[in-house]
Amino acid sequence: MSHILVVDDEPAICWSLRESLKEEGHTVAVAGSVQQALSSLQVDRPDALIVDVRLPDADGIDSIAKVRERLGNEVPIIVMTAFGDLATAVRAVQAGVFDYLTKPFHLDAATEVIQRALASRRPGLVGDKLESPKSPPGGLLGSSEAMQLVFKRIALVAASDTHVLITGESGTGKEEVALAIHRHSQRASKLFVPVCVGALSETVVESELFGHVRGAFTGADVNRTGLLEQANGGTVFLDEVGDIPLPTQVKLLRAIERREVTPVGNPMPRPSDFRLLAATHRPLQEMVREGTFREDLLYRIRVFEIVVPPLRERVVDIPLLAEHFLRQLPGRASRSLSPAVIEALQSRPWRGNVRELRNAVEHAAVLARDTEIRPEHLPVPLVNSVPIAAGQEEHIRQQLRAWTLEHYSAATENDVPGLYELMLKLVEPPVLQAVLEKTGGNRIAAAKCLGIHRSTLREKLRDERENAT
Repeated sequence: MSHILVVDDEPAICWSLRESLKEEGHTVAVAGSVQQALSSLQVDRPDALIVDVRLPDADGIDSIAKVRERLGNEVPIIVMTAFGDLATAVRAVQAGVFDYLTKPFHLDAATEVIQRALASRRPGLVGDKLESPKSPPGGLLGSSEAMQLVFKRIALVAASDTHVLITGESGTGKEEVALAIHRHSQRASKLFVPVCVGALSETVVESELFGHVRGAFTGADVNRTGLLEQANGGTVFLDEVGDIPLPTQVKLLRAIERREVTPVGNPMPRPSDFRLLAATHRPLQEMVREGTFREDLLYRIRVFEIVVPPLRERVVDIPLLAEHFLRQLPGRASRSLSPAVIEALQSRPWRGNVRELRNAVEHAAVLARDTEIRPEHLPVPLVNSVPIAAGQEEHIRQQLRAWTLEHYSAATENDVPGLYELMLKLVEPPVLQAVLEKTGGNRIAAAKCLGIHRSTLREKLRDERENAT
């Protein structure tokens, strides 16, 4: 049994957490302000602390230093916020918190975080103070749960020097993520060198990345410093890293491992201390199986991975993004988005993701001749722009239709289960198992991904085991 202090000025939050944690066998104290919390620390030493960011008398994150003076670093602190953004995530990590929760949160998720914090009982992630950028990257906005996870992972990895692979569909904002990592890192004062590998021909990729000496090949009239060497002390961002030719992949792997680059035509390597951030929308693991991407290079660049969600999985963020893009346009003060156009924006599939949304807002702003932007000002949806999996989804639909027609007669008999039940027994197990595999068996994460309660998932897995026996 552990003792936990909850610091929040919302009685409903305090009551819910207290009741939930009591069910887990913990004792709970509550405080409505930082001052009350500091007074409570004089009486009882908690095993963990849960602190809201916005409190009546102070900022919760700014107050962590005072708490640490009394508790030391061994007591884990969890931050709660209803205003989660990248800046808050970075501040929380810099302050050494164990984790942070975005309101509203499920009590099961909060309990799981607290249990992990209690099990860790180690010093927080306190490191050197990093100066936050004066303005965040424009495309990294969102209150959705998916974007909160992205913000958290950016904040965690920015404080290290780890290489990062950023994956996601085209137009989701992978370069914005890379730029955010750089801006919040200790390399922020040095160069951020973006390289769009897909825009380079195979014959020049090596020369662009590693440079060349005069006379190395036809047309090499002068010495050229490569982009990896230009990024010395800073960060290099390789967009569409899957397009790098195999021979150059070997050279890139060596450069990453030895922190040195060898220009074309020069056998002598040159030191270059660069941090590598890579991005792709291509399935690198499949490319490894096909022999078009080196497995050892994949392991080296995917030390830490951030998956940027497609816009259709964060529809709640569309109004915020649309307003942001509108404010960036000339004459923005005289334009507004009508409720109808917001509804229309949220109903589209957005195969081009955030990039397509930005272009749609600009198109509508140009077309609108009065102050209000309406649905008729939006461009026609790109109906031919379909996701890679669309063909596969259609194939599944056709197979299910054929299966239904085949089993229709049997399903109408009284002595067999209903057709819907038969379909669920066919479809549910592989879906549940695939999600559990991706989450490493974490049932809370799996239930969250599936959009069902943890107890529901537990019952489904139990039924599956019983049916198997």
